[in-house]
Amino acid sequence: MKNIFKLMVLFALLFCGSSCSDDEELTVARLEVTTANLNGVWQLAEWNGQPLAEDTYCYIKFNRKDQTFEMYQKFDSMYARYITGSFSIRKDPYLGAVIAGVYDYGNGDWNNEYIVTDLLESGSMVWTATEDKGDINKYVRCDRIPDEIIEEVKADQE
Repeated sequence: MKNIFKLMVLFALLFCGSSCSDDEELTVARLEVTTANLNGVWQLAEWNGQPLAEDTYCYIKFNRKDQTFEMYQKFDSMYARYITGSFSIRKDPYLGAVIAGVYDYGNGDWNNEYIVTDLLESGSMVWTATEDKGDINKYVRCDRIPDEIIEEVKADQE
């Protein structure tokens, strides 16, 4: 009788322990990198693992219909800038989804092409420069570009 009781306790412990396994990990909904999934406004939240310095920003609005972008940024200059251009996404068999762009008005290509990873349904993505794996940018989805940013850009362009 004692052995049966010990076996019942042992089985109870095994069943309790198995119900607490890591098999029920949360899955993160990742999206395919397409023009449709990039469509909208994104804010640069981190650059190389650090938040942006005070009074700096970068917002990019992607338009999937004509594969154009509008950028509002105060990142590499003391003045706010409005930059436009076009972008493309290609699938590289080794790197995955790679985004590249061209600035309007003959200003040339983007400095880098970027590998886009971790495009999450929750609204974030990571860009890593193809030529410099230490150049990592994290973007978060926004509803719109803040009015004060648009006004600042207009004022600095006058």
